[in-house]
Amino acid sequence: MSSTSKNLTLSIGGVLLTTAFAMRAMAADNQWLLLALLVGAGLAAFAATRSGIASRAEQAFSSHHHLMHGIVLLAFLSFLVVFHEEHFALLMLSTVLLYAIVCLGLNIQIGYCGVVNFAGAAFFGIGSYTAAVLVAHTQLPHLLILLIGGIASAAIGGLLLLPVLRTRGHYAALVTIAFGILFRTFLEVNDTLGGPQGLKVAGMKIFGWSLRENIELGDITISFYANYAICALILAALAFTITKRLERSWIGLSFDAVRIDETAAAAFGINIRRWKITAFMLGNGFAGVAGAFFAMMTGFVAPTNFTFGDSLILISIVVMGGIGNPWGILPAAALVVLLPEKLQAIQEYRFLLYALAVILILLFRPDGLFPRRLRSYIPGWSSK
Repeated sequence: MSSTSKNLTLSIGGVLLTTAFAMRAMAADNQWLLLALLVGAGLAAFAATRSGIASRAEQAFSSHHHLMHGIVLLAFLSFLVVFHEEHFALLMLSTVLLYAIVCLGLNIQIGYCGVVNFAGAAFFGIGSYTAAVLVAHTQLPHLLILLIGGIASAAIGGLLLLPVLRTRGHYAALVTIAFGILFRTFLEVNDTLGGPQGLKVAGMKIFGWSLRENIELGDITISFYANYAICALILAALAFTITKRLERSWIGLSFDAVRIDETAAAAFGINIRRWKITAFMLGNGFAGVAGAFFAMMTGFVAPTNFTFGDSLILISIVVMGGIGNPWGILPAAALVVLLPEKLQAIQEYRFLLYALAVILILLFRPDGLFPRRLRSYIPGWSSK
């Protein structure tokens, strides 16, 4: 067997093992069993990294991305089949995908262009509240409401463009932190938007089909959350495709230049302001679309869903997955979202554990658990 075939086999095996682990972890009710599974998975990942297996599998994944995308889709469908009656499991799967969409937007901002944004949850909330208001007071198609939620987040984010463009580093971070805190305060004191109690949101409908209805196939009942999981997968796939297209385009090259050295980029004629604005508004648009979908999926929105702590969770996903690496976001999102739900004992300490995990990663793996690979080509220079 050639080295290419071996690497491809390793890559496929990695996806299958990861899927099997996710299924077993989701089905585990015993806290100690779940901890044992996590420790075993961590040791296996460490051994794969140290032995070079992970690098070879990643290389095969990049070389045969169409085949691997199909394998990942089959893994997703197998998860749906196994947990077709489990509301909780499918809700968690949908939530992970929505968090991944938001973090893809943050990845464009922070990982590609170097624009700091600590208000990811606020822009997620803008999309959610936009959907809540439009669903309650208009007859607009819900697919259009998703788009409007993204546009609203991008437009309101435009209010921050002047201070964000005029500041750098810690000062830019403080601007977005202040916006996130102000956004939650605004929601809590605004009775029109439900105040602290929040708002109810009707379920999503697509061409007259209600996603809140279970699917009946003979004697088999499939949870209505499977509808949301499939739609969330489609949205995540679109967001991922856009992100990868940006990365491989001349726009991605411009983003990288701005992030690495603004002075040098400006000296070569790159418009710094244009690309920062593009990255900031596009990333916020991703968060708004995910937020609008989240509101219609959960049926309720409240200020407590969009706190500064939630923004830190989103940042921790980007850091853990590898800043600038879209592939690392999904496993990182799964860890951050699912662990507190499955390990009830750590619910009260989750922010402490997230902070500890981020500190350890920054100390020992500053590029994240799945570091972004260096550019190996520029489109047009290679046949790849």
